[in-house]
Amino acid sequence: MAKQEKVELMVTGGKASAGPPLGPALAGKGINIGQVVSDINKKTGDMAGMTVPVTVLVDIENKSYDIKVGVPPSSALLKKEAEVESGSGKAGSMTISALTIEHLIKVAKIKQENSLGNTLKDIIKELAGTCVSLGFEVEGMHPKEFTKQVNEGKFDKQINAETIVLTIEKQKEWKSRVTKLKSDFEKAKAAAAAAAVAQATAPAETATATPAKV
Repeated sequence: MAKQEKVELMVTGGKASAGPPLGPALAGKGINIGQVVSDINKKTGDMAGMTVPVTVLVDIENKSYDIKVGVPPSSALLKKEAEVESGSGKAGSMTISALTIEHLIKVAKIKQENSLGNTLKDIIKELAGTCVSLGFEVEGMHPKEFTKQVNEGKFDKQINAETIVLTIEKQKEWKSRVTKLKSDFEKAKAAAAAAAVAQATAPAETATATPAKV
């Protein structure tokens, strides 16, 4: 039986390099590291900007290898759909972007491939929980309200459909909402930063004590 070594690591989609952590992990195994890097980037190119789990199985005897690409974390998939690089950082108080039920279904189907028996609806509710921490609204509402409506069956038609259909009209409305939320978020962040600077640079108030009369 051929001897195999497994190298597991996280890479940025489409941007793996021969530097750490990949290069050192594969060094001394007799394979072309540059080719491995190229192959990983081809396999992860459509996940640009996302952190992707990758496993490289190396056959030590014949110097061959096999690359297996895992599913990125839910937060990375949701951020890509919401067209932002990071969450709001102010979960519960600041909203930075928005998603539709169709976006969540798309991500849920990706996650379902590696899910241990969870239904599509269960995964969608888990994703809604992640949206809370990221500062995303879903279907124009807070993710907790969205989850409540999912439990009530309001989105069963979309969840149970064979194909995901985001109409042109709904996509335009969503794009407009995302643009507004991003703009409002940046304004609020700038205002908060300005207020912090003003507070830090404000002259300290001095109080002149009046001697007590005896």
